[in-house]
Amino acid sequence: MAINPQAVVDALKKRRFDAYYAPTAQDAVAQALALIPAQASVSWGGSVSVQQSGLLAALRAGDYDLIDRDTADSPEAAEALMRRGLTADVFLTSFNAVSEDGVLYNIDGRGNRVSAIAFGAKSVIALVGMNKLVAHEADLEKRALSVAAPQNAARLGKNADDICATFVKTRLSMIPGRIRIILVGEDLGY
Repeated sequence: MAINPQAVVDALKKRRFDAYYAPTAQDAVAQALALIPAQASVSWGGSVSVQQSGLLAALRAGDYDLIDRDTADSPEAAEALMRRGLTADVFLTSFNAVSEDGVLYNIDGRGNRVSAIAFGAKSVIALVGMNKLVAHEADLEKRALSVAAPQNAARLGKNADDICATFVKTRLSMIPGRIRIILVGEDLGY
């Protein structure tokens, strides 16, 4: 049974997330850029979805204060940028899984991504491909562990157990609209 994207958007809104549907990654990038004020500080975790969509390239060509750990010249500098990214105006990410009833799920290695999502950044914008939707809340962790973690581990040249340190399920936005999810009508990321 296929999951109806509009039903997921509606479920996310009921949980006090801002939610949008974009038919393509290009549309998702346009929506995300419309949500990011000029000159805002912007950071991101290691999101393949954000990179694949073209959002990072668009940001690099724009007028933003980018906090980009990939520009660091040492592990210490990268960590300093990740810490600074925790309090960015906007943090970009995706989720490993989203249930049809609007629950979000992430596994993280170092914790910088889930920390920024849970509390740090002023706002969070997540691009989520259709491949990340699951029918039930009980299926969230299974998808994250059996699909997202192995692919991310392979990308990083690590063992999946090494990148599965912190598990976070987000069921409700305590600050309405702080977390914005753009559901993309195509597969994106892992």
